[in-house]
Amino acid sequence: MSDITENPSAMGRTLAIVNQKGGVGKSTTAVNLTAALSLLGKKVLLIDLDPQGNATSGFALTKQRTRCVYNALTEETPLSDLIEHIPDSTVDVVPATIRLAGAEVELVTALSRETRLKSLIAPLKNRYDFIFIDCAPSLGLLTVNALTAADGLLIPVQCEYYALEGLSKLLESERLVKTHLNPELEVFGVAMTMYSSRTKLAQQVVDETRKFFGDTVFETIIPRTVRLSEAPGFGQTIFQYDPNGKGAQSYLALAKEVIDRD
Repeated sequence: MSDITENPSAMGRTLAIVNQKGGVGKSTTAVNLTAALSLLGKKVLLIDLDPQGNATSGFALTKQRTRCVYNALTEETPLSDLIEHIPDSTVDVVPATIRLAGAEVELVTALSRETRLKSLIAPLKNRYDFIFIDCAPSLGLLTVNALTAADGLLIPVQCEYYALEGLSKLLESERLVKTHLNPELEVFGVAMTMYSSRTKLAQQVVDETRKFFGDTVFETIIPRTVRLSEAPGFGQTIFQYDPNGKGAQSYLALAKEVIDRD
């Protein structure tokens, strides 16, 4: 459990890392962007809101545990009671387990079901520079909670065919949440991921995404590398697994853009 201290100067920016399409590098971005911001001296909380728990295992935290973010959402356990500190970093993680899948059903009849996560995050806002929520690849009630709690969306878009397919549904959900639950919600940034310089298609996808999202697309493009794919299997971030590689350099550059944009 983390020894949390107040940080009065913290910005407390809360970003939901979200894309309802799976396999776009969402959890890879959540883990490595968090690690990069830590290397740059920022205090970061990562909330794993995906029952698959990829962000949890990405920081070498076991998914075999009795309590996780599920307990906060369904039993109102304070998030501070569930936090795991990552050694030799300024990163805290609220882990997920497969039990979180049941929260979708259990919250349906709960009071203030869309704002549970927002209420849980509120006491922690001034303790961190950034709070990231790694969302499941769906637009269910868990994701609605994330959108309601967030100041902005960080959307990973893979540089492959059909990359923009379905994003209209995500943006419609963002509009509905903004209208009814969170008027401050905006798209904070779009991160291009899995870029292969060997294909013309990848650049075409980047160009189409920039036309669609404009200046919200980050300049940094995350390459497709074997090292980024391998690192989670060892419970390591890219900065531990391949600190001098293209993946690490790219996520560090993306982190600097996030700081500048904030």
